[in-house]
Amino acid sequence: MTSSFLSNRQRDELNASILQYLAASGLQASHEALRNELGIQNGGLDDDVINYDGLLEKKWTSVVRLQKKIMDLESQVASLQTELDTLPSSSRKVADPATWLPRTSKYTLLGHRQAINSIAFHPVFSVLASGSEDTMIKVWDWELGELERTVKGHTKSVLDLDFGGRPGEELLASCSSDLTIKLWDANDEYKNIRTLKGHDHTVSCVKFLPDGERIVSASRDKTLRIWAVKTGYCLRTVVGHSDWIKAVVPTLDGELLLSVGADHIARINEVSTGDSRLTVAAHDHVIECCAVAPPASYTYIAALIESKRVPPTSSGFEYFATGARDRTIKIWDFRGNLAVTLEGHDNWVRSIAFHPGGKFLISAGDDKTIRCWDFTQGGRCVRTIENAHDHFVSALKWAPSIIAKEPNKTNGTKGNGNGPASGPSSISHGRNIRCVMATASVHLDVKIWMA
Repeated sequence: MTSSFLSNRQRDELNASILQYLAASGLQASHEALRNELGIQNGGLDDDVINYDGLLEKKWTSVVRLQKKIMDLESQVASLQTELDTLPSSSRKVADPATWLPRTSKYTLLGHRQAINSIAFHPVFSVLASGSEDTMIKVWDWELGELERTVKGHTKSVLDLDFGGRPGEELLASCSSDLTIKLWDANDEYKNIRTLKGHDHTVSCVKFLPDGERIVSASRDKTLRIWAVKTGYCLRTVVGHSDWIKAVVPTLDGELLLSVGADHIARINEVSTGDSRLTVAAHDHVIECCAVAPPASYTYIAALIESKRVPPTSSGFEYFATGARDRTIKIWDFRGNLAVTLEGHDNWVRSIAFHPGGKFLISAGDDKTIRCWDFTQGGRCVRTIENAHDHFVSALKWAPSIIAKEPNKTNGTKGNGNGPASGPSSISHGRNIRCVMATASVHLDVKIWMA
């Protein structure tokens, strides 16, 4: 008889209770058979235990009552959570936006016919754009969960999107496997105002520089190109990678470019000259994504690595993150020193974003999960949203914060990357964090996660 979970006393009490139950139920044959099998003579337990008459029935009914109570409580929790999830965003209060993390999606946006590769938030309005393998760009109202328009122009897969430009003159940039970059006027029904040609292979990533007057693109032809928005001219070609460049993002001050790719390398290049500042053999596999840490993260990351120097928030570049097919995310300082490795994904890491509050990093990948990593807890994963989508999660973006702008400032509007939603002056000024995140999937859907 297996009794590994019971002490000798508990085992004897259980045996006595069962014997009492069988005797009281008139099951004499079973009573005698069990007594003989246990090797208990008449009265063998009587001197060691109390009277067990009716004890087994009492225990059983207690368990049933507890099970019912648990089920009722679970039902109440589910009902309250459903009620909370269906409240309008304006009716719900977030105690501290700097620590809010996504839990359940508010909307699922459907309309694409093939896998979705990229998403981008408008820097001001409640607008989200998505780009897909079906060659289409769709523009959504994320606050209402409704499709506004479908933008056509590319002839092959749309691989990346970014909003930017000067305030009041916002543009949407898109890049594609058709080797082109297109600029769309967000204030004039998304008309195509310019098509940029020059790359010799798939254009995998496009981002506005903080001045709003230039964009940078990354390509499978192993080059970065910097373009003038107004003229469409290629201002500079940056070389250095030995394989497909998967992603590029400018630093917050617009002086440097962080790029990663299939050569397993993370590179920092100067925007003004194209010269290399840093080359890091960052991962053992293809690097899919990268992000520059916002100033709000500096204190937390410095504490994580026990650094005596806490960078000033006026600095535009101190730390960055990379995510790769080796299933890890790594945080680095601007000198190329590894700060921490975040492990937990079960498949490729496809997209990462720093939380605007600075305390967390959010990631998504081919294991269908969204993961939240807390720098104040040693980089521990503090929340995992399993099956966030029904297939690979291909993109993740946080809505840009609402900037408290200075008077008489005319800085450009930064794209939907992981930094502030405006130029260098925003680094040291107040921001209103929007608790809104979007994710996209190979399963043809976009999800909006809201407080």
